[in-house]
Amino acid sequence: MSIRLSKVIDNYNLKEWIPEIDADKVDVTIPEINRPALQLAGFFDHFEKDRLQLIGNVENAYLNSVDVERRKNIYQQLMSSGIPCLIICQNIEPDKYLLETAKQYGIPILSSEKETSKFSNELTRWLNVELAPCVSIHGVLVDVYGEGVLIMGESGIGKSETALELIKRGHRLVTDDVVEIRRVSDETLIGTAPDITRHFIELRGIGIIDVKTLFGVESVKETQEIDMVIKLEEWDREKEYDRFGLEDNYIEFLGNKVVCHSIPIRPGRNIAIIVESAAVNHRQKLMGYNAAQELYNRVTKNLINNSPDNGK
Repeated sequence: MSIRLSKVIDNYNLKEWIPEIDADKVDVTIPEINRPALQLAGFFDHFEKDRLQLIGNVENAYLNSVDVERRKNIYQQLMSSGIPCLIICQNIEPDKYLLETAKQYGIPILSSEKETSKFSNELTRWLNVELAPCVSIHGVLVDVYGEGVLIMGESGIGKSETALELIKRGHRLVTDDVVEIRRVSDETLIGTAPDITRHFIELRGIGIIDVKTLFGVESVKETQEIDMVIKLEEWDREKEYDRFGLEDNYIEFLGNKVVCHSIPIRPGRNIAIIVESAAVNHRQKLMGYNAAQELYNRVTKNLINNSPDNGK
């Protein structure tokens, strides 16, 4: 995975000090960043030159403390190593020697108004999402009571209609039709919409509607962690459906498992309410309460109390 450096610049409104260097031709491939400290002192062994390089007040103070020739030599070593770019924080202006050397080697010099540590953490988090392993699937992702619910099923089964009803009930759409799933950690999957279809829903017989325009900005969301999956399927009289939910079923995306419920579709079933109930029930389980287990315990206790051997 890779993204263009220009996307980083646009996302964080970074200033380009050498605009003639085309940031669209620079690829960012590693989510971690590097603050060159030992490198400024001349130690380039084990240098992570493929990462974005970030300097702040401390590094700038050191550079200003050395003589001009030493500073030029540092710039020469740093720029010739082939780094993607150098970002200077806290509105510090690069000196003319840095700009001259960067221009010589075609290295973009950028700057940000933000504090170095905060910007470093924020940029790392954002890059981890942008550069995470990604897969696109057919489905609808909705934020229901803070739970990310991915609705899947055959084309035409009613996923978009269910999402629309959930939106009318105060929940938020993340994406319809195509869900881009990114694995940002061993436990976390993040869902987003492709840029071209963001905020749109397709309703058969009506066409395309713009959810953000019709229902307001509070009805949409850019990204959402995927907490559970609802699979809609046609009712099959021959199939045995889970009626208690004592054991969770799972579906796997990019090596991560997510709780999955199969919901049979029949006329008269309000799928939106079922999805809401599933989301709340999922949250209850995470908080330590399992309604199915509670019922099982009550039934077991009642059987023991009414057993003929109980009085012996």
